[in-house]
Amino acid sequence: MSEVVNVRASSWGGLFDCAFRWEGVNLLKIRSPSGLPAVLGTAIHAGTAAFDGARVAGAPITPDAAADALVDALHHPRGDVDLTDAKMSLREAEFIGLRLHTQYCLEISPQYEFRSVEQTLAPFDIDAGNGITIRLSGTMDRSRVAVAKEYGLVIPDVKTGQRIVQKGEVQLTGKSAQIGAYQLMVEAETGLPTVGGQIIALPTTKSGHAQVSRIFDGKRVMLGTPEAPGLISIAAKLFKAGLFPPNPQSYICSPKYCPRWSTCPYHE
Repeated sequence: MSEVVNVRASSWGGLFDCAFRWEGVNLLKIRSPSGLPAVLGTAIHAGTAAFDGARVAGAPITPDAAADALVDALHHPRGDVDLTDAKMSLREAEFIGLRLHTQYCLEISPQYEFRSVEQTLAPFDIDAGNGITIRLSGTMDRSRVAVAKEYGLVIPDVKTGQRIVQKGEVQLTGKSAQIGAYQLMVEAETGLPTVGGQIIALPTTKSGHAQVSRIFDGKRVMLGTPEAPGLISIAAKLFKAGLFPPNPQSYICSPKYCPRWSTCPYHE
């Protein structure tokens, strides 16, 4: 009988960034407090999801009405929060969040015909070989299923952060694994093909403006090609061996981002 390993679709990037941290967060359930940037990101997603969800339900609301969800999530965050290192005030965060929320509702959302918003997908099992079954699971955190004109079924994924747009370009590095997992799950559940995903970038800087990336196909990264194995196959070998390699050069290798930092022997 094969071993079943549950991997949330949104965690694939973290697995191949620092597997030691990934094991701590996803298998050992070690948590650390969220900072204000993470809380702001969650709040922006709450507001945009409220706006798009109302559209899908056939009862559209105004951007101002949807913004109530943003303000509530920002001022009443769930879980532990550590604001001691915050580089902006809560008032500044609210200003940035509301500005991006309005841009999204007026400029980005109308470009899509949404089928679902942050949908909970049925688990999807993949026989990854090496006696391992990888179970993709989870809610499409911050993602939608939509029809993009002239293209087909796409997975738009809302991303926030100060570096999500650099030199005028939406940063796609490290985004394919999560999008590819969502593509596989959506196709398994609906029976419909997807053409790829897009990153809807909402840069949380004082002057950042919402942008949409090109469409890209994440399934190739997950499934591999004749020349190179996919991430699913590589992950199966790691899980089979019980290996979770550390990455002390990861940009999130710090006590701020890693709940295993205090017990990790691999950083300086």
